[in-house]
Amino acid sequence: MDFYNRGDVRAVRQPNPSAPVVFPGKYERRRIKRKVITSRDILDGVETRSGIDDDDSRPYIPYNNVPMGVTHFRGRLFVTMPRRRVGIPSTLNYIDMRRDSAQSSPKLHAYPSFEMNQFNSSELNLVSVYRTTVDACQRLWFIDTGMLEYPNNRQQIRRPSIWIVDLKTDRQLMRFDIPEEIVETGRGLASLTIDVPSPNQCDQAYAYIPDLVYRRLYVYSLATDRMWSFEHNYFNFDPVAGDLHIGGQTFRWDDGIFSVTLGRQQPDGSRDVYFHAMASNNEFVVSNRVLQLESNAARSDHGNDFRVLGSRGQNKQSTMHQYDPRTGVVFYAEIQTNGVGCWNSRNPFSAATHDTVAANAETMIYPSDLTIDEDGTMWVMTNSMPIFIYSTLDTNVFNFRIWKQDTIDAKRNTVCE
Repeated sequence: MDFYNRGDVRAVRQPNPSAPVVFPGKYERRRIKRKVITSRDILDGVETRSGIDDDDSRPYIPYNNVPMGVTHFRGRLFVTMPRRRVGIPSTLNYIDMRRDSAQSSPKLHAYPSFEMNQFNSSELNLVSVYRTTVDACQRLWFIDTGMLEYPNNRQQIRRPSIWIVDLKTDRQLMRFDIPEEIVETGRGLASLTIDVPSPNQCDQAYAYIPDLVYRRLYVYSLATDRMWSFEHNYFNFDPVAGDLHIGGQTFRWDDGIFSVTLGRQQPDGSRDVYFHAMASNNEFVVSNRVLQLESNAARSDHGNDFRVLGSRGQNKQSTMHQYDPRTGVVFYAEIQTNGVGCWNSRNPFSAATHDTVAANAETMIYPSDLTIDEDGTMWVMTNSMPIFIYSTLDTNVFNFRIWKQDTIDAKRNTVCE
C-alpha cells in the first residue's frame, strides 16, 4: 500500500504538549513454542512473524500497512488501515475512483485530512479505524478504537469513540467518546451498523456495535446521545468452529459477535437485525425494536427476543455480511472458503439455501470486509491477514485486493435467485 502523503515529505505541525505522544521503543520479542496460536495471543500482542523489523519510528513502513475495511460512496472508495504496527501514515483513507481507478495499485488519500490522522498531534485526532459505513443520510460512520495495537506494546491512548462525518462537506458532525463503564478498551470494536428509519429522520439514527472481544452488542442513540450494552449467550464464539485453516496457516481464533446487518423494513417500521460471531457457522436474529429500548438491556432474561436463525453449514465462518435491499439477499464474506456466500432472506435459513457467489484460494485470501453501496455494487476487501500474522507476506505479489460486483449479477445462477 502507498499513500499520496506518507508523512515523510512534508512538515507536520508540532505535537500539542497536552496530547499523548506515543512511539514504540525496543520491543521484547517473545518466542513461543506451540502449534496453535489463538486470537487471544494476537490480542495480547504475541505474534510470530519472521524477518520483519517493527523497531522503527519512521512514519511510513510499507510492509506494515495492511488494509482492513472498504466502503464506496459516489466515486470515493474508503479504505481503512488499523494501526496494528508502526509506520502507518493514516488510518482512514480513500481512493479517488474518478482519477485513479484505472491503476492496479492506486495511492491512498488521507481522510478527512492528513493532519486529522496524526494521533500524536492532538487529542482530537484519529488513532485506529477498522471499518466504515455510510448511512441513508450521506454520512460516514466509524469507530476509532483509540488503541495502538503494536505487538508487545499495545496502548489505549484515547477513549474509543463513535465518529460521524458529513460526506457532502467532509466535516465532522459528531464524536461520542464511549464511557469506560460501557467499554473497557476499544480492541474489540471492529465495525458498526447504522439504522435510520428514513432519510427524513436522520436525527433518529441508531448504531449497533458488536464487541468481538467482550462479546457484547452496544447500541448508540443519536437522538439521546446515549449508549447501552446487551449481553447474551448468542454473542459467544462456537468452540468447535474456532479451528481455522486459511492461506496455508492453521490456527485457532475465538472471536465473538463480529457482524450485524439489517433486514428489510416491515410495514410497522421494524427490521430484523441479523448477527453472528466470526468463530461460528450460525446466524442469529433480533428485532431492532428490542435493541432500541434501553431498558431491555438491563434485563437478566431476554426470553425469546434473540433467536437462532440456523447454520450456514460446515466451514462457513464469516467476517462481515450485509443485506441487499434490491435483491433481498444477504451476502457474507467467507474466510475458510476465501470467497463470498449468499442467502436469500425470503427462503428458510439452512445449508441448502446458501450458495457461493465467488471464491478463490489465491486471489481472495481472507475477505475482511464486505459492503454494498447505494447503487447496488458489492465491494469486498481481501487482505491475506492470517499470512501476515503467522508467516510472512510475499512482497513480490499482490496480497491485498478489492473485488466488486453488482448484487443482481452476484446472485445469478445460485440458489439465492
